[in-house]
Amino acid sequence: MRNEEISRRLGLDGGDFYITAPSPCPYLRGRMERKVFAYLGGPSAPTLNSALSGRGFRRSQNIIYMPACDGCRACTPVRVVVGEFDLTRSRRRIVSRNGDLVRRMRAPRATSDQFSVLRAYLDARHQDGGMAEMTVLDYASMIEETAVDTILIEYWRQTEDGDEALVACALTDRLGDGLSMVYSFFEPEESARSLGAYMILDHVALARDLGLSYVYLGYWVDGSPKMDYKKSYQPLERLTAGGWTRMTNAKA
Repeated sequence: MRNEEISRRLGLDGGDFYITAPSPCPYLRGRMERKVFAYLGGPSAPTLNSALSGRGFRRSQNIIYMPACDGCRACTPVRVVVGEFDLTRSRRRIVSRNGDLVRRMRAPRATSDQFSVLRAYLDARHQDGGMAEMTVLDYASMIEETAVDTILIEYWRQTEDGDEALVACALTDRLGDGLSMVYSFFEPEESARSLGAYMILDHVALARDLGLSYVYLGYWVDGSPKMDYKKSYQPLERLTAGGWTRMTNAKA
């Protein structure tokens, strides 16, 4: 059922927005989450995706959503400021470590190579997560059900026998002002490469090449250790009631 009060509070009148029932929060133990969401479809979907992403929404298949939890504002949308982003010594080491990788940008079509890497990633890193039981059909839906400007960015390395192996992949939306990293995963056996960090750094480089201003990283969740890494990608902006403001991190 559409929730008129939530839509008005978020300044979203005029669209078909809905509210989910409460469910356990996946980030903060003992809390409940709710989301306000809308369906993406038709020729206006890319424009709507860009506009709402700039207001803190995230996309999952053909649904765009944002947290609307009662009494909790821990989830904060964050984005990297591309034009001011510099490669620190540690970042340069990560880029150098992955200098042998080849980036390939593809249409959003699921492949067996991608799913094999995803399954290894989930089994090693997220055995208790909401995607732990994902099947190949579920994966194909996640990748291919999109009404917006979506690309798959693959990272390949050459093997000792001269073949190529996929080591990482990012599902990414192209917005009017930036790139939105919808979901990324990597081969856990390649952990020495710091592939999660490398994909963010490479998205910043790609956004710069494309003349885009931001890389959207989704939500930083105050109090969730597994989301704390996002604070290190300074300069970073967070979305507040007053708009996008600079977010600081003494450890960055």
